[in-house]
Amino acid sequence: MHAVPAEAMNTLKLPFYRQLYFQVVAAIIIGVLLGYFEPAYGEAMKPLGDAFIKLIKMIIAPVIFLTIVTGIAGMTQLSTVGRVFGKAMAYFLTFSTLALVVGLVVANVFQPGAGMNINPADLDQKAVQGFVAKSHDMTLVGFVMDIIPKTLISPFVGDNILQVLLVAVLFGVSLAMVGDAGKPVLNFFEALTKPVFKLVNIVMKAAPIGAFGAMAFTIGKFGLGSLLNLAELVLTFYITSAIFVLVVLGAVARACGFSVIKLIRYLKEELLLVLGTSSSESALPSLMEKMEKAGCKKSVVGLVVPTGYSFNLDGTNIYMTLAALFIAQATNTELTLGHQIALLLVAMLSSKGAAGVTGAGFITLAATLAVVPEVPVAGMALILGVDRFMSECRSLTNFIGNAVATVVVSRWEKGVDMERLHAALDGKPLPALDAVPAKA
Repeated sequence: MHAVPAEAMNTLKLPFYRQLYFQVVAAIIIGVLLGYFEPAYGEAMKPLGDAFIKLIKMIIAPVIFLTIVTGIAGMTQLSTVGRVFGKAMAYFLTFSTLALVVGLVVANVFQPGAGMNINPADLDQKAVQGFVAKSHDMTLVGFVMDIIPKTLISPFVGDNILQVLLVAVLFGVSLAMVGDAGKPVLNFFEALTKPVFKLVNIVMKAAPIGAFGAMAFTIGKFGLGSLLNLAELVLTFYITSAIFVLVVLGAVARACGFSVIKLIRYLKEELLLVLGTSSSESALPSLMEKMEKAGCKKSVVGLVVPTGYSFNLDGTNIYMTLAALFIAQATNTELTLGHQIALLLVAMLSSKGAAGVTGAGFITLAATLAVVPEVPVAGMALILGVDRFMSECRSLTNFIGNAVATVVVSRWEKGVDMERLHAALDGKPLPALDAVPAKA
């Protein structure tokens, strides 16, 4: 009989009101009520959400670095690193492109912007000038150059995940190549991992406060009524994202021997946090920890999750093609099939250039429309007011997509303990990590 870890026993003993998911749900509801009935006070809660996001970003770099370095240095063959990365990128490219196609098809079928008859000259172009200006910096060469940090330690004082990823991979490979001479360093990093993840657990206790502040600000500033004018676009986006997750990702998950619905249930605390903060980064450290607990190999998790946060943006991609066609329909801009294919190709590149950019979805859309002049960039002003609400759906879809990708790539690599995975997804006590041999 497998031993039950103390952490699992403690979770089972906690009353419902002390469990994080309940506290986050309660905080979101209270935030919505405050923002609706007292908008001024709701807007004043913004620093609470911002402070929590800053706390999370503070620990993302060390979590990624330690996870990747210890994972790679512990590999017996360095060729494994390249193989895992290659499989992950193939998965990301396939499903990111599929997400773009899904957004394109849905926009053509349902045409949420048809009948609005908006004259682009009447739109407030000043409202989107800031986003357009930022989008001009998002070139392919600039994106690649930005991955290379100024110094070895500068990624740890910035907010570019890809820079941390590059340094971690190079350092992990170097550590593995020196063999026994690097053992003391590896042992130190493995020991350092425990207090760093304990720090993650401490910071996560503030999640309800962060979710409350972010939601109160959103409702207080934009109001529930701001959804009414563009309700069809928002509703179409949410339904499309749900179909993509449940049908497309659900089919992939089923083919790999697990249920995407059970995975969503397993990650409910993290998903509620993403919903409350409109940021998938807020749950990145916790996602990595939970994927490892669910039986995915540490080295695979360390490579797939951080890379996916930059290259596997399913929700953002659905949003980009859907929003672009909505603007075209609302402004009576005729787009041929060739224009739409061009839009798709540009979006494939520009979505990768959004890594580490705050407000990435909206900025990426500006970059895409700037390259496809048939669609008026000024039309972005139409969706500026509801972008915050759509941002929540983007973040949720991106997060679920990366969780699925982690399990799938682990499965391909025979680096997932299926018995432990099913126990985690079914909500059963987890067998001890050292009690069950890894099997695919």
